[in-house]
Amino acid sequence: MELIFSEESLDQLKIDDLEELMIKAATIACEGEDLDPEFVEVSVTFVEPEEIRELNAQYRDKDAVTDVLSFPQFDDWDDLTEDGEIVLGDVVICMERAAEQAEEFGHSLEREVLYLFVHSIYHLLGYDHMEEDDKREMREKEESVMTELGLTRE
Repeated sequence: MELIFSEESLDQLKIDDLEELMIKAATIACEGEDLDPEFVEVSVTFVEPEEIRELNAQYRDKDAVTDVLSFPQFDDWDDLTEDGEIVLGDVVICMERAAEQAEEFGHSLEREVLYLFVHSIYHLLGYDHMEEDDKREMREKEESVMTELGLTRE
């Protein structure tokens, strides 16, 4: 599993072992979907509220700050090749929004950032939460990964 961070992203976070936890989370999710994490690559960027608002407006026609955005590389899993790396896509997390939500939900910033990342990974893997059954399935997968990481709801 390879995570590619923008240059300044990890340095400004102040969460110990975040990269290691993200790699572990993405590995668990990929293995659960029968993807060999050794060949999987994901780009991760942490942004300010204005930047994520602009991305949300541009790509989702929602002119509002959000917590995380996912940009899958593939629209159809049939496009995946058997040779070489699988670039799943991009994860964009708004740290300010994550911090607000961590406080609102009464848990650590670490847990919130990891949850947003796991949520985004499942979007990159083709899951969504538009229908109630799909939402339930996605939430179960997310919580399973969070439990394995030892970051359950407090």
